[in-house]
Amino acid sequence: MQYIDLHCDTLYRAVTENKNLYDNDFHISLGDKDSFKIWVQCFAVWIPDDITLEQAQSLYQKAVQRLNTDAYDNSFDIYKGNGFGGKYTAVLTVEGGRLIGSDLSNIKRLADDNVKILTLTWNGDNQIACGAQTNNDTGLTDFGKAAVRELERNKIVVDVSHLSDRSFYDTAENSTAPFVATHSNSRTICNHRRNLTDEQFKIIRDTGGIIGLNFYRDFLSCGKAGIKDIVKHCEHFLSLGGEDTVAIGSDFDGSDMPDDICGIADVPKIYNEFLRLNYSETLVNKIFWANAHNFFETFDNT
Repeated sequence: MQYIDLHCDTLYRAVTENKNLYDNDFHISLGDKDSFKIWVQCFAVWIPDDITLEQAQSLYQKAVQRLNTDAYDNSFDIYKGNGFGGKYTAVLTVEGGRLIGSDLSNIKRLADDNVKILTLTWNGDNQIACGAQTNNDTGLTDFGKAAVRELERNKIVVDVSHLSDRSFYDTAENSTAPFVATHSNSRTICNHRRNLTDEQFKIIRDTGGIIGLNFYRDFLSCGKAGIKDIVKHCEHFLSLGGEDTVAIGSDFDGSDMPDDICGIADVPKIYNEFLRLNYSETLVNKIFWANAHNFFETFDNT
């Protein structure tokens, strides 16, 4: 199968636990590449809310070095916005816009490092916007609005996962390019503030963006979760006209998985469950590959 995953925290774990991306006990190892005909993995540098800007920038630099080294050593290309040419590709992303501090020129530096997606916040507030767990939802700041424009100018995709509701709508109002929710599910199916409302999903759909189905059990169900719940969220988004919008954003190595998912090696099992439920192979391929592939291709060429 062909597979694109829009979000994992494996790179953060590799840096902070001093392990490499190939030989580890994480949800994702580059050694699992033989499970896929083609595999594109987005590796996020998670920026926690409680570290200083200096600590964030140090963490980021270590992560870039680790990804470049481990990817090269294991036959992975680093995505530079010129198409997915090889069988295996790593995409560098950042989860937490506080990494840029209050200096828009830092966005150009991220672009120079081949960062392709930036999640504007984590759960707390920063200089850009309010996060999903804010106690005072004031939306995007003036700096945040400028940051959205600068990200678009530098061909970095704006990611609205983790945003507060007002910040989401402010982002939509100030964006001129398609944006994404790399790892968010349906709030209608599981009423969690980190999930998307139907209206928010439709806005992403209408901009030409995509959303990545998140495997985190607390975003899938209020009770026990499993692959069946991933299907439920997908079916709901499809009922909203999301055939060209739904993708995968596993959140591997950044969250607790359902009992029937242990890691990347179980992705083919999820793929096959969709087929077993009589989803067409064309539609399943869209969800696991083509929608994200087409998004990157379109975004890079606009």
